[in-house]
Amino acid sequence: MKKMLFLSLLMIAVTQIAVASEPLATATATLREIPKEHRLDGVVEAVNQSTVSSQTQGQIEEIFFDVDDFVEKGTLIIQLKDTQQRSSLAQADAELKAANARLQEAQDEFTRIKGVYEKSLVSQSAMDKASTALQQARAQRDSAQAGRNQAQEQLEYTLVRAPYSGIVTQRHVEVGEIASPGQRLISGISLDQLRVNVDVPQSLIPAIRSVGEARVQQPGNGYIKAEKLTIFPYAHSGSNTLKVRLDLPAGSKHMFPGMYVKTAFVVGRQSRLLIPAQAVVYRSEVTGVYVVAPSGKVALRHIRTGNKTANDEIIVLSGLDAGEQVALDPIQAGALLKTQNKEPDNG
Repeated sequence: MKKMLFLSLLMIAVTQIAVASEPLATATATLREIPKEHRLDGVVEAVNQSTVSSQTQGQIEEIFFDVDDFVEKGTLIIQLKDTQQRSSLAQADAELKAANARLQEAQDEFTRIKGVYEKSLVSQSAMDKASTALQQARAQRDSAQAGRNQAQEQLEYTLVRAPYSGIVTQRHVEVGEIASPGQRLISGISLDQLRVNVDVPQSLIPAIRSVGEARVQQPGNGYIKAEKLTIFPYAHSGSNTLKVRLDLPAGSKHMFPGMYVKTAFVVGRQSRLLIPAQAVVYRSEVTGVYVVAPSGKVALRHIRTGNKTANDEIIVLSGLDAGEQVALDPIQAGALLKTQNKEPDNG
């Protein structure tokens, strides 16, 4: 037991010596001008969120997807019974066929009358009558063709397809029900394109309109820049806020409609002291950094921090001066500090 404890202590000591012997990487606390941001809460919504309704009447034969299922654009999601629509299409085909036959007959009659008329063997009234009959036959053919197109469209409406790729959020009907035109069938959203709605105090609107920059925090994945800002031109009378919509890049991850997210609007510029985020040490309720003196001595110093910037830097509000060096590897700096504390004081 004592031998194992001795070996463990020996390994820790060797590790500390090895860590302390490596060069300590540092960064300089820099005073730099950065965007001044105002942070607000926003709500995520999908750009494409809709309810598919029936465009024809029929009994629901099959529903191919349920809530939380992913559906590709153009995929068949609901099928209606199409007996009535197929009968209407067959009738329209027959009417179109008869109209084409009448048109051909009128065309032949017009050609015959025209040939005789050119020989001055029939009157002008006979020629006019043949011309009118031909125009009527063409109109009847066009009407029959339109009826056939409408019947074909009604048949296609019995196959309900997804208007875009997305996720099913709600089913409004069940198999066996009779669907009528305009009746809601199924709802869905697309996660490919998202946006965030934010209620912004009216005092910030001039600066936001002037700069036109904002970013949105992805849960667990930092901030992403909004592609477009849309400021609604009216205020809520109760809260004196204006709605601002942030369009996110396509394919933004870790966000879903209805979620609350942090947004940061750029409202100007400010000078702030910055250090790399990796240099900051969090010990319970204490936030600090390992400061490296010109002599190489390491000291742990408590600091007060602000927000993190888009470049993964931390704003230092107090506890550090511009030009001071901070350790980039807190673990290595902590080991070096322990080694220094064990060294005898030659003074």
